[in-house]
Amino acid sequence: MTAGITDTAHVVDAATVMRLLTARPRLLALGEPTHGEDVLLELRNDLFRQLVELEGYRTIAIESDCMMGLIVDDYVTSGAGTLDEVMERGFSHEWGAFPANRELVRWMRAYSDGRPASERLRFAGFDGPLEITGAASPRQALTALHAYLTAWADADLLPCAADTLDRLLGADDQWTNPAAMMDPSQSVGQTPEAKQLRLLADDLVTLLDAQTPQLIAASSPDDWDRARLYGRTATGLLRYHFWMADTSPSRMARLLGVRDSMMAANLLAIAEQGPALANAHNGHLQRNKSRMRMGDLPVEWWSAGAIVSAHLGQGYAFLATALGTIRHQGVDTPPPDTIEGLLYALPEDRYVVEARRLAAILGEVTPAGRVSPWYGYSPLDPAHLASNDGIVFVKDARRS
Repeated sequence: MTAGITDTAHVVDAATVMRLLTARPRLLALGEPTHGEDVLLELRNDLFRQLVELEGYRTIAIESDCMMGLIVDDYVTSGAGTLDEVMERGFSHEWGAFPANRELVRWMRAYSDGRPASERLRFAGFDGPLEITGAASPRQALTALHAYLTAWADADLLPCAADTLDRLLGADDQWTNPAAMMDPSQSVGQTPEAKQLRLLADDLVTLLDAQTPQLIAASSPDDWDRARLYGRTATGLLRYHFWMADTSPSRMARLLGVRDSMMAANLLAIAEQGPALANAHNGHLQRNKSRMRMGDLPVEWWSAGAIVSAHLGQGYAFLATALGTIRHQGVDTPPPDTIEGLLYALPEDRYVVEARRLAAILGEVTPAGRVSPWYGYSPLDPAHLASNDGIVFVKDARRS
């Protein structure tokens, strides 16, 4: 069996990845089993660079705030701002502090500089303005959408004035109160004002859609596309805040599902614009339901990748990444009967593995599920092996 497994493992490069697929997917996603490991971010950069240069991909999207990502996109496409400013203001989750993310943005800007618009790279964050501790105020997205419609749509069609939104929104710190994540009574998501904002946001998004021909002609396709992002973000945040105020047992499943639904909507919009690459945690990009435990309560929800795959079919491809060791986090050599253990026994440091062929070789022998001693690392689920288009395996992640 070892020889057969060896035959499924190949060098990590764009040509190998494309040979795993029947055609170039519209959205090619690379997952990771943990965040922040330099070796994974550097591998992503190398592979994405090849896919841009050899396969014509033109957008790179990562698991970061979609509104902040507009700052990075402006820099990549036109040189607006400085690299230092962009890394400080253009990323959520502290991703701007990672050297490999800085190098990715620097390279994207250098690649785009001097090229015609159709050949420039685009950057996108595809997460909502959400953190583990809570969610942003909907103010930025909602007022940006209203301002766009005020500028380009018929004034008498607007459902409200800007000062009405401002009054209903109130102070931003009531929306961002971190206590609301654990205590629904601290959330303002189901107040009368919040419920009215949801209706107005829906009316604004409907107006944006109904006036599409006029808006694209009067402004520009890029401006209209950004307005759509504002609409998705405003309605998504208001929905997320609504469920933060929920007291039912399904509260966390709702919140996790809303977040991945927002991610999926952003990824689908990105894929509309042309071939795109995405990078996020495996759990957000996989084709299967995501699962976790919140205390004693098991929680399930459909991942963004599952939603996108249902829409795009073969237009979506997913490479899961697996790690052998993260010794500085207590993740040592994997047991030999796990997927990671089988791949760890191979001689080289990294591979792209034909996932479905590996599953066929294993046949009815189901590998054991690896158990991580560290909460920040998620091993591969053996039951999902054949649902991946490929596995990128890295033997060891070493401390920076």
